Amino acid sequence: MKFQKEFEKKIGYHFQNAKLLTQAFTHSSYANERHLGKQADNERLEFLGDAVLEIVTSEFLFHRYPDYPEGELTRLRASMVCEPTLAFCTRELELGNYLLLGKGEDQTGGRNRKSILSDALEAVIGAIYLDGGFANAKEFIYQFVLNDIEHKQLFFDSKTILQEVVQGSYEEELSYHLLSEEGPDHNKKFIVEAKIGEKVYGQGCGRTKKSAEQEAAYETLLQLKKQKDKILEE
Repeated sequence: MKFQKEFEKKIGYHFQNAKLLTQAFTHSSYANERHLGKQADNERLEFLGDAVLEIVTSEFLFHRYPDYPEGELTRLRASMVCEPTLAFCTRELELGNYLLLGKGEDQTGGRNRKSILSDALEAVIGAIYLDGGFANAKEFIYQFVLNDIEHKQLFFDSKTILQEVVQGSYEEELSYHLLSEEGPDHNKKFIVEAKIGEKVYGQGCGRTKKSAEQEAAYETLLQLKKQKDKILEE
């Protein structure tokens, strides 16, 4: 299938068994709608991929942070493999475009739903592991999950980090303001802006106010970093 070849080109891996990749893209809503059977969706691959992701991430953090105690490593791992961060990782791959969803799930924003995207990413990891072994799965994880770890930490901890930055460097207070709330209850979309004092720095969109605030905080941190870099250059 054309969309599979396009995805394979993006990730730099060719599947020997193309059916595994199709299954990794198949959401339960699509399988149910097409009466494909209980084993046709990506949930079993997600289960496997989750385990592979955890061991690869654990090894990576163990070697990268030799002075960190067990508790700090556990916290860091949890932040790297949690739903919002994994969904963030799928942006580069545009993974939502390749998903096979039921009509209802598709129409209610399933392609952008963090839970569906993070599960599909883990399913892809599981599929690569079965198709090409641990080394190929590890390479995929390093390239698309553990790359630019500082940037992803910034995203995951954006609200906390921004609060600390504002308290340490600004006299004005940080605040979040809801700009709009759209859509029916089952497919809400919130748009929020982050302000320091009266100045708007970032805007975020999400299915919950909390996720919209996180996006706004992240965009604000990027904006503040740009300003700081510009000052240093002058």
